[in-house]
Amino acid sequence: MGVVTNLARGLIRGADRTAEFTSKRGCRSFYKSRGTKLAGYITSSRKFIKVPSMVPEFVVPDLKGFKLKPYVSYKAPKGTEEPLTAKKLFEEFVAPQIEKDIREATFDMNNLEKYGFESTQEGKLFQLYPKNYVR
Repeated sequence: MGVVTNLARGLIRGADRTAEFTSKRGCRSFYKSRGTKLAGYITSSRKFIKVPSMVPEFVVPDLKGFKLKPYVSYKAPKGTEEPLTAKKLFEEFVAPQIEKDIREATFDMNNLEKYGFESTQEGKLFQLYPKNYVR
């Protein structure tokens, strides 16, 4: 089709009808693309270069023998427990160990790794920075 026929078609039928047909414009079963980001880049010669660090990596635990199902019904009653906070977690698990060591006079201020304190976050899947702390 020529340029003039495309322009005439756009004016008669509406400009958005000549737009690219994407998955957002299709029905529910139309999956041209899922809108994901590319795992690489396209060169000037239209060649796709895959970058391994851009490929998403899914870490899935082994759930062999796991009895719970991955679905929770919306009809399930709401839980009665209060949400877990950092203070509550500290008071339930770490504070009793520290109190016990103080009573036994074995508490060492330079050995806090014994209680789960980590001085660095290197090698962690989710590193804690001040913006990620629970408020």
